[in-house]
Amino acid sequence: MPVLGVVGSMVWDTIRLAGQRPGDAVHGWGGIAHSLAAVDAALPGGWTALPIIKVGEDLRARADDFFRGLTRLESIAAVATVPEPNNRVELVYYDRGNRRETLTGGVSGFEADEALDAARGCDALYVNFISGWELDLAAASVLKSAVGGLVYSDLHSLLLGVEPGGGRVMRPVPRPRAWMRCFDVVQMNESELATLAHDRSDPWKFAQETAGGGTAAVIVTRGESGATWFSSGRLAEGNENGGRGVPGPVTTGSVGADLGSGGSRYGRGRGPEELDPTGCGDVWGATCCARLLAGESLESAAKAAARASGIAARVRGTRGLRAALEHEAR
Repeated sequence: MPVLGVVGSMVWDTIRLAGQRPGDAVHGWGGIAHSLAAVDAALPGGWTALPIIKVGEDLRARADDFFRGLTRLESIAAVATVPEPNNRVELVYYDRGNRRETLTGGVSGFEADEALDAARGCDALYVNFISGWELDLAAASVLKSAVGGLVYSDLHSLLLGVEPGGGRVMRPVPRPRAWMRCFDVVQMNESELATLAHDRSDPWKFAQETAGGGTAAVIVTRGESGATWFSSGRLAEGNENGGRGVPGPVTTGSVGADLGSGGSRYGRGRGPEELDPTGCGDVWGATCCARLLAGESLESAAKAAARASGIAARVRGTRGLRAALEHEAR
């Protein structure tokens, strides 16, 4: 039975949307929990997921409660307990596109040998940089060599630094092309693309060139404008582990956002002004990765990801998220 390794960090979120009072904030699991819920709903038949995560001992019992609500886990053998306090994030939204993010906690990332040991036996890998330091460049490089199937990454917080006091701010990452070569498919949003290509006049050209230089596909999510991608060869449709296509000319495609009411049963009929963007990109990427593993084309996988992301926007936090996504997948 093939296994998808899921690398990231569990984060205890406090979320306050624009116009809400402090007492209306939602508290609960975020970070890689969004991705795990999406993977649980979208993985093709026969696949299981293996969380490769470190959890602070202060929240390990709550993390285990979350894991028990998932049905497609191979095991939680690669979930390590560490003595440091678990990561916590406060998200305060000014509007749907702008927020203040403050991080506390001290969970460290994986060294290269730790990552290799945890990923042993995985047939594909989904890496979401939730803290930004889950893997360093050396660890990311060896993982691609060790995993025979698709390696998908959402760069996300790799491009976020931490200020004194825990505020998160965009910052360039050294050796961006080396990072991109660590993955078959790389996902980022428009701000992250601009930061990654900070010394280049045209970030979109950088994305296109990257897709032609060792990465099979570069996906740029654009919020309510959907997503655009560049692909240097057909990802191996029909391959049992996603595979790696034969490089060819770089092509581009796009998909619109799907903010329909499909998740209203679980989001309690939220109107557009109540949509919560927290975790939508995490759900988008995890769903896209899972559908690629099912042998779907990038376009088909992106459409499924857009639907799932739209449902996630109507579910506050991760409570009920897997049920909402699974209902849509039927």
